[in-house]
Amino acid sequence: MMQRNVSLRRRFWLLLLIPLALYGTVSWAKPRDPGQFFFQETFGDLQEELAIAKEEGKQGVVIFFEMDDCPFCHRMKQTVLNQPEVQDYYRKHFRVISLDIEGDVEMTDFQGNSVSQKDFAFKQFRVRATPVIAFFDLQGNLVMRYTGATKDAQEFLLLGRFVAEGHYKTSKFTRFKRAQTTRQP
Repeated sequence: MMQRNVSLRRRFWLLLLIPLALYGTVSWAKPRDPGQFFFQETFGDLQEELAIAKEEGKQGVVIFFEMDDCPFCHRMKQTVLNQPEVQDYYRKHFRVISLDIEGDVEMTDFQGNSVSQKDFAFKQFRVRATPVIAFFDLQGNLVMRYTGATKDAQEFLLLGRFVAEGHYKTSKFTRFKRAQTTRQP
């Protein structure tokens, strides 16, 4: 009888630990450098970025507006943008570039105009606080703007899904997020 109880306890713990171990392998994937695996190299020509996105079959372009001394940008890079699942999802669906809102570097906007990064950020999109994650369709139209850091990688993935799957056309992100989180057990 004692042997049977030990055997049942082992099975119980095994059944309990296997799903946790499987979950752990997904959520504990080794972080990767966002500069190399999340952001894509750009020459600062947004018309070219749109052409590349179209050619690669992506839904659009994501611009991560940031500045050097932004603690929220730094937190996003260290806890969200360094996650392989996030990097792979965003790279699959979007061209992803970073833009310094204080930068003097000349770039070409979606209309073909030459402008500094800071003028593009402030004058065209009124970006004052960072980070701002802006999603543009393949015509260069802003379709979604998210200001601030997301809570975690899962919320950032949900934001990507919201745009990639076209939910932004019929719903607000908060409503979409609420509907998705109430479906989970």
